[in-house]
Amino acid sequence: MIMEEQTQILEVHEYLALINESLRVFADTITPPIEGEASDVRVSQDKWVSFDLKDPKEQAVLKCFTTTWKLGGVKIEEGARVRVNGYPKVYERFGMLKLNVEKLEFVGEGQLKKAYEALKKRLAQEGVFDASRKRALVRFPLCIGLITSRDAAAYGDFLRILSGRMGGLTILHANVHVQGANAVSDIVNAFDMFNSMQAEDRPEVIVLTRGGGGLEDLHAFNDEQTARAVFASKIPVVCGVGHERDESLCDFAADVRASTPSNAAEIIVPSRREVENEISMMIERMASIFNDSLSSKMSEAVHSANVFVRDFEARKQDADALLSNLLSSAGMWAESMKSKIISSARLIDNVNPRKVLERGYSITRIKGRALISAHELVQGNEVDVQLHKGSFISTVKTVKS
Repeated sequence: MIMEEQTQILEVHEYLALINESLRVFADTITPPIEGEASDVRVSQDKWVSFDLKDPKEQAVLKCFTTTWKLGGVKIEEGARVRVNGYPKVYERFGMLKLNVEKLEFVGEGQLKKAYEALKKRLAQEGVFDASRKRALVRFPLCIGLITSRDAAAYGDFLRILSGRMGGLTILHANVHVQGANAVSDIVNAFDMFNSMQAEDRPEVIVLTRGGGGLEDLHAFNDEQTARAVFASKIPVVCGVGHERDESLCDFAADVRASTPSNAAEIIVPSRREVENEISMMIERMASIFNDSLSSKMSEAVHSANVFVRDFEARKQDADALLSNLLSSAGMWAESMKSKIISSARLIDNVNPRKVLERGYSITRIKGRALISAHELVQGNEVDVQLHKGSFISTVKTVKS
């Protein structure tokens, strides 16, 4: 008996679900941007946007679907050339393949300029470019975060100027694509990496730089995600793109805008010569201030000395006149005072304790204190008796009032 192999039979919705699962795996693995010409653009309820993406050469059409907020307020015009990324899906109800657009870029300066101006206006209204939030840079940074491509001319220009101006710096380089499909994610990830570092390892300034180019070349620097990464950075950001005429949204979002990669290096660190000149000027200024102060103090001292001499001379004349008057009238006063002094001396001599002791009197002390009354003694006290010549210690036997 031959067993027939049973074939699995799928319902339509099951088959479409299987296709969508395969498409999802494909999209997760390979998501190349798709470029074409937009046509039959329709907007529903100011929210939903649908359009056909055509390849005129091959007469191929891809139905696309997105939302107005994903377009950043920019309108898609008929015939505009765009580049999209998204996820394909077959809708069960219509059996139609559509691309759910996650990201849309305009190709060509005209459309890119419109998209650029619309996004610039919206970010400005949100305060992303406000001057009040700009931060000052460290004057002498020791560690610098550099976000650019190692293959870009900007990389070599920046390092050459930087090393020529100041040595001994630590450069943390995040090697990124500066244009192309991976540029935006590379740059955003680099900002996340630097800002997530420990404080002691974190650079003191981040430099985002690349060479010049047109709007299409600078697309990654005009992308909303990149501009917001610059705005959200906890570390001050210097952005230097291309040539002086070039500008990007990252320039406006950065704390400091440099006109070129080389100018970014000039802004970040002063040159050795500048520092040496500043130090020389400071020394000269300090010396000048010191000399001026010393000269001023010396002038004050000379003036004070002259005033003192003049005042001294005047007072000396007054003193001489006073002395002359005193001397002329001092004779009689001196004689009178001499007589009084002699009399006083005699009186003092008479009451001198030693003179009293010479006449046979004595001084009795107890514990160093002179006694003036017998009431201060009791029987058994030891007293020190001082005579004119010598002294002795005596013990009290009887106290008489």
